[in-house]
Amino acid sequence: MAKFLTHSFGYSSEYFPELLSILTKHPTPAGYPKYGRALLSGDAIVGVILLIFSAIRLGTKCSIRCHVTTWSVDPAYRPYAAIFFSKALGDKVVTYLNFLHIPQSLPFIKLQGFSKFTDGQFAAIPLLSRRLEDDPVQLVPAVAVSNNMTVDPLEQELLLAHTNYGCISFWCMTKNSAHPFVFQQRRFKGMIPGLQLVYCRGVEDFIRFAKPIGLFLASRGGFFVTINSSSSIPGLCGKYLAGVRPVYFKGSMPHIGDLAYTQTVMHRQPRRALWPRIVTVGHKLRKLSSR
Repeated sequence: MAKFLTHSFGYSSEYFPELLSILTKHPTPAGYPKYGRALLSGDAIVGVILLIFSAIRLGTKCSIRCHVTTWSVDPAYRPYAAIFFSKALGDKVVTYLNFLHIPQSLPFIKLQGFSKFTDGQFAAIPLLSRRLEDDPVQLVPAVAVSNNMTVDPLEQELLLAHTNYGCISFWCMTKNSAHPFVFQQRRFKGMIPGLQLVYCRGVEDFIRFAKPIGLFLASRGGFFVTINSSSSIPGLCGKYLAGVRPVYFKGSMPHIGDLAYTQTVMHRQPRRALWPRIVTVGHKLRKLSSR
């Protein structure tokens, strides 16, 4: 699978083996594929769709979410591609996510039943937000949680996993509750240090704790936080950036503030030097979707 994807997308020979190694350790929900699906002709792989299935807390329940990351089919087998992908993305209880990195693939995504979830990013400066939480708030790193702290076990597992991915993961603890947060460090325009909100239970939690979170992140050099959104977010100081990294979904509506267990969070994707090859693949997918 790694060899096929490397050949299809032209990434370094280390990238997909490293990603599959990470997925080997990922807590994939029982009954779901560890790496995705492959289309075979005899013993040869002629198509692959890389899928990351995860169990995510949704209120008091656990839901199954899947990041549809990468797909490719050999040219000779394109007539089978639509059926192959449709079967791979057909579980009715799963919420599927896709980040539209290649605009040319939009017709293909819509063909598979995806709808737009968010249209851009909101760049917030949490340090400038008005504090909404009156009770004392303690920020506790996920790795420092002790047995006498009451936290959700599934979310604690998520925070620890993302700490291992290189993210900043912590709990906002009040006297009555604990609220999980995960941020990924990134640079805006390749220069300005900032962070991407990867996980919280809902954007209202981020608004509530924006001030103490802003102080914590600023002490580590991060003054900006981007959040997937389709508009400005009331209660946060910042600017909405339309058309930046739109997100599409299929199944139940996800919530803003949850990009956990997605490919670029688990393993950063080398894109810049490879745009010509990726655009070519996207063009092929556009042709496929128009048939």
